[in-house]
Amino acid sequence: MARDQKIAAVAELSNRFRESTAAVLTEYRGLSTAQLTELRRTLGAGTTYAVVKNTLTQRAAAAAGYDGLDDLLTGPTAIAFVSGDPVAAAKGLRDFAKANPTLVIKGGILDGSSISPEVINRFADLESREVLLAKLAGAMMANLVKAAGLFQAPLSQLARLAAALADKAGKEQQPGDDAAVES
Repeated sequence: MARDQKIAAVAELSNRFRESTAAVLTEYRGLSTAQLTELRRTLGAGTTYAVVKNTLTQRAAAAAGYDGLDDLLTGPTAIAFVSGDPVAAAKGLRDFAKANPTLVIKGGILDGSSISPEVINRFADLESREVLLAKLAGAMMANLVKAAGLFQAPLSQLARLAAALADKAGKEQQPGDDAAVES
């Protein structure tokens, strides 16, 4: 690769690091081209998967302000640049690695911080963003319903008290008592 091409590749990789919400480094040794294509399809639209040279990745990560990747950049390395939902990408990588044990998740970066493969697997265990938001909305709605019930309780208690007093007054009144009827 010519020097100009290397400079352009480092600039492009550095830009990808900056624009991504997460980047997951994997070892792809033993995967066929067809399997890599299937992995790219599995990851979806918000994630790009690129095979990169380790030295160029080191320089690009340093230019983007990310340190701590040097230990991960050994052997054949590919990077999943995530611009969408990091949980969906983590699930895609984990599921593909289960089906194809030759894919090894080395670690990555999330919001500027280095993360281990264990953290990536924990992300994969999370439910999708939509499900988590729905659960949060349900919990908030339940609390609002409970609060509304507490605010209505004194009013309903007052109404029940008035009804009970009216029933008691009606029972105390004699049906044959004409004086009570005329009043």
